[in-house]
Amino acid sequence: MTKSLRIATVDLNGQFRGKRVAASALGKEMRLPLSALNVDIFGADIEGSPLVFDSGDQDGIMMTTNREPIPLPWVAGSAYLDLRIMHQDDGTPFVGDPRLALSAVLDRYAHRGWSVIAACELEFFLIEDGRNLTPPINPKTRQRLSTPEVLSLRELDGFDTFFNDIVQGAEKMGLGDVTITSEAAVGQFEVTMCHGPALYMADNVILLKELIKGTARNHAMAATFMAKPFTTKSGNGLHTHFSVLDKNGLNIFCDKPQLTSAVAGCLNALAASTIFFAPFTNSYSRFTSGAHAPTTATWGYENRTVAIRIPGGPAAATRIEHRVSGGDVNPYLMFAAIFGAALGGIEIQQKAPAPLSGNAYSQPGDLPGLASDLRQAITNLEDPILTNFMPPQLLAYLAATKRQELSLFTCMSDHDALLALIENA
Repeated sequence: MTKSLRIATVDLNGQFRGKRVAASALGKEMRLPLSALNVDIFGADIEGSPLVFDSGDQDGIMMTTNREPIPLPWVAGSAYLDLRIMHQDDGTPFVGDPRLALSAVLDRYAHRGWSVIAACELEFFLIEDGRNLTPPINPKTRQRLSTPEVLSLRELDGFDTFFNDIVQGAEKMGLGDVTITSEAAVGQFEVTMCHGPALYMADNVILLKELIKGTARNHAMAATFMAKPFTTKSGNGLHTHFSVLDKNGLNIFCDKPQLTSAVAGCLNALAASTIFFAPFTNSYSRFTSGAHAPTTATWGYENRTVAIRIPGGPAAATRIEHRVSGGDVNPYLMFAAIFGAALGGIEIQQKAPAPLSGNAYSQPGDLPGLASDLRQAITNLEDPILTNFMPPQLLAYLAATKRQELSLFTCMSDHDALLALIENA
């Protein structure tokens, strides 16, 4: 059986960039251009990027993350992934590496003796292979899906061989147990991950997306996490649940002032950091009133119409659910934005507004909102609040990337833009 190894880092759009090498290369030094982490969603260099011609397109060193090689069960042969982070040639961390941006935020928690525990819910659509946005055929009934089957076991059972491969693949990859449900649109499903240390969970989100995409192809289907594939159907969200443990393992959110200050920090940074939750032009179509995606910077207890929800349950399990992100995000940048903003709120003991009761979509008056579109979100990257938890140079790289993508998508028809994101989001 052919043995192979992929050595990869993750770019600003949450895509793996790296090399396929012989299995014997495990543990060996590997180099990659720093510019590989700053390409657009199509994998093209960013025009005018200082990482390309201005610097001679310098290499960086792909350093270990100390994570064991990860099996890739959807790939032929015996294939593994060696996940790495990027350092400059002199050994200093590369500020354009999104995983390192999250590590820096988590280090600030660690300095307080705290650790962040997180879990995610990922929504995606199964579609017919061929980039045509057609619902798939149920393998058991041989009928094309045509109706939403919310929480239907029968629909899940129709795709049981596919989901069996997902569950077994997640186990092989060390991603933990997953829970699978059918969602609110035709061919839409959700996978919920077990909670764990935040940096490890960010890795797992990207790995789970790759597992689902690769396994779908092995079953003659395609899977897409793009935020809004169908204009008249629910979009794909990526909800994040998190809590913070102190050095004794106690949940700091059991202290209500700590909890509400973290909520206030998240709300205060929401407009400035929208791009981390909605990175493409298509992402903003998901923010529609009455469509189970938040449209305002609001919070509440057991309320799924707000941006920041506090779920019910035992006091020891008190947590924040951040409901803004689409399925198309880079989880490292998403986590860094959420946890960085929450810590900022705690550090200054920020006061949250009153929790919202009832339907957030029908509240009277003007409520604070998100950035209205990608163009506004790019402009908002200049907000100084972001430098509290994001490296300024990374923000500059991201802004240039999103300006290039905005230009590209503006020149495409809506249909072509959707098809372009099926594979890449």
